[in-house]
Amino acid sequence: KLIADVGLVDKPNAGKSTLLGRISRARPKIADYPFTTLEPNLGIAELSGDRGQRRRLVIADIPGLIDGAGEGQGLGTRFLRHIERTRLLVHLLEIEPADASNPIQNYHAIRHELTTYSKTLAEKPQIVALSKMDMLADAAARDTVIKKMQDALSIPVLGISAVSGSGLRALLEKCFSESRRNSNPLAWSKS
Repeated sequence: KLIADVGLVDKPNAGKSTLLGRISRARPKIADYPFTTLEPNLGIAELSGDRGQRRRLVIADIPGLIDGAGEGQGLGTRFLRHIERTRLLVHLLEIEPADASNPIQNYHAIRHELTTYSKTLAEKPQIVALSKMDMLADAAARDTVIKKMQDALSIPVLGISAVSGSGLRALLEKCFSESRRNSNPLAWSKS
């Protein structure tokens, strides 16, 4: 029943499709309006390792969740069912959401929807990635924002940018190790 090792989750227009397009050969529809993605897009991210080993992760760009999704608002339960079919969640948070919402509140809103829908889904392993770090001019500002998010959420946060590629290797390595820890990955292989 699994569709992917990793599911990308957050609110609509958070950059999930852009990230998937950057780390895989998938070409999801990307536009500047909510609900561009209505069905999961799948991509395969490859990591090269020691002695030429290739490791693969199947990653799903899950359509964005809205408030009330866990109770059936909009297509919420349909989207949440897709999330159930992944091993690991990457919770993508924008540093400056286009709708001027608060990234910390967005995180808690999505966590609430996951918990409302299913306790099992809420307990699924997750990685939090703070996206669009290229919008911050210097390393000190990026470090400050990451530290602030980690303190607010009390969990580790990775800073990434799909535009510049910054932090993507670290994110994929973490996804690979977490998916292996939680079960045999769906599509990892040696070649």
